[in-house]
Amino acid sequence: MRMHPLLAGLAAVGVLPVVELPSADVAAPLVKALIAGGCPVVEITLRSAAGLEALPVIRRSFPDVLIGAGTVRTLADAHRCLAAGAQFIVSPGTNPEIIALCRSLDVPVMPGACTPTEVDAAVTAGATAVKFFPAEAMGGVKTLKALAGPFRDVSFVPTGGIGPANLASYLALPGVPACGGSWLVATGLLAEGRFGQVAELTREAVAIAAKVRAGAA
Repeated sequence: MRMHPLLAGLAAVGVLPVVELPSADVAAPLVKALIAGGCPVVEITLRSAAGLEALPVIRRSFPDVLIGAGTVRTLADAHRCLAAGAQFIVSPGTNPEIIALCRSLDVPVMPGACTPTEVDAAVTAGATAVKFFPAEAMGGVKTLKALAGPFRDVSFVPTGGIGPANLASYLALPGVPACGGSWLVATGLLAEGRFGQVAELTREAVAIAAKVRAGAA
């Protein structure tokens, strides 16, 4: 299983919060809550205009946090996110141009893929890690286990429909260094300023991941 060295921090935590920011003002208290919960890694998506605006703010204020940009669908978006301070790129699908850009800059990239053909296309384009998305809708752990069989040199970060009840079952698979999830950082929690609950949910998820890793050691 290969993964860019910069993503070692993601693998160590086992959880990747996938965030849709209601406003850029929420970014700082959100990241503080994630840190309090033991997760110094975050994916800020472009699903809202606040995402791109928040990236440089987070990068300046939290230099020890690994910050990625998600829902990156075009080469232009990738350029903007990297200029804004994103340290890794996540896409819902596989765009060879985005992969080529990231490889040329030695930036980790996780294109989305959920079938053997899509995974092969991502690997052929140069990716070593893929976002298995939408995980639960595509058959969940059973499908990912079968998919990972012929792609044992690929890291899979499943995202979509994952929560406390099934997180451990995904992380128990050998090709899964981490799982992405929005349940930790639901837009409603952020809009209502419930950062204490974000920290609590994050702490719970990090503990689940640690328990799985301890059992596999």
